Amino acid sequence: MVLGLFRRGDNPDAPRTPDDTVVYAVGDIHGQLDLLHRLEAEIQADVAKRAARRRVIVYVGDYIDRGPASKGVVEHLLTRPLEGFEPVHLIGNHDRWLLDFLVKPAGGHGWLTNGGRATLASYGVNNVTSGSQSEQMQTLASALADALPRRHLEFFQNLKYSHIEGDYFFAHAGVRPGVPLNDQDPYDLIWIREEFLFSEEDFGKVVVHGHTPGHTPEEHKNRIAIDTGAFMTGRLTAVALEGSRRRFLYGQKSLG
Repeated sequence: MVLGLFRRGDNPDAPRTPDDTVVYAVGDIHGQLDLLHRLEAEIQADVAKRAARRRVIVYVGDYIDRGPASKGVVEHLLTRPLEGFEPVHLIGNHDRWLLDFLVKPAGGHGWLTNGGRATLASYGVNNVTSGSQSEQMQTLASALADALPRRHLEFFQNLKYSHIEGDYFFAHAGVRPGVPLNDQDPYDLIWIREEFLFSEEDFGKVVVHGHTPGHTPEEHKNRIAIDTGAFMTGRLTAVALEGSRRRFLYGQKSLG
């Protein structure tokens, strides 16, 4: 479903993508493979109407956790990339959590209680109830390491923290005000919230981000928020950027 028309972009100072380029940025997927299929179908239908020869799709991270198909989402992105697009896969805090759990399982309780168990289940890793909490974490991490296909592990390891297209800067969570974009701490790029969300600072580029869910996307002068809580709302959002124009596209569950 596509909602909102491209604005005409008459303001010569409006943020722009590079010439002859259309960019689609996809919000937090969180294991919702069915919504990803629907959104990508909307994107394919939309891009067929665009004249831009260069086509970029940026996924802003959090591919896993909460939803039922974390493994399926990663497999889909690896094996069925959208034809004719340059894919960019950014890292989210949940993706970072998985990598950290494999290395330091003792600290994994926070991940498991925030959707990580759904990811374990999608890879066929069952819950463990015997042993101390530390022993349980180690058992689960070892089982996940065994169950995780090598190409999936490499997918997570190769995720980027940020990406730039023209006047737009893409990151999972946002940026720290007062810090140049090329000096941002990776931790802030995947975790920051209040300091960024309530800032009216000109960051130098418009930041396109996910991480903080809302029922609808948000447009501000300095940022665009595209996490619409797919696992809660049944709506996965993308923003389409071309020249100085933008609009939103949705993959969502059927109402009937």
